[in-house]
Amino acid sequence: MNEAYIKLVAQRNADWQNRAHFFAVASKLMRRILVDYARRQFRDKRGGGHTKVSLDEVILLSPERPDKMLALDECLTRLEKLDARQSRIVELRYFGGLTVEEAAEVLGVSVTTVRREWTSAKAYLYGELKKGDGTHA
Repeated sequence: MNEAYIKLVAQRNADWQNRAHFFAVASKLMRRILVDYARRQFRDKRGGGHTKVSLDEVILLSPERPDKMLALDECLTRLEKLDARQSRIVELRYFGGLTVEEAAEVLGVSVTTVRREWTSAKAYLYGELKKGDGTHA
């Protein structure tokens, strides 16, 4: 969290269009920081390999399970190719910590749409993670 805050504050020339733009950038930045951290941990401590994980098992800041973060990131990247809005909702809610209402405001859609898309995205990610298809870059 501190690293994300420092990077956001350091952007002196950032032209935040509105609150939604700020949260969108912050969520994307948090995802990158956590995935980079997981990659370093996985490379340094685990030596590679693949692990089946469920969405409920993903622990964001756990240095003991970087493989789970990497698997989630890979599944989320695949989801983005299928449905960009669902991917953004996951980023905003999971990495950005936004509520359904806040995510709806950021995306400019209804709360009902975010709830529906959030449920669909979780189902997709759960299925992908359960298959254990995540490969590590």
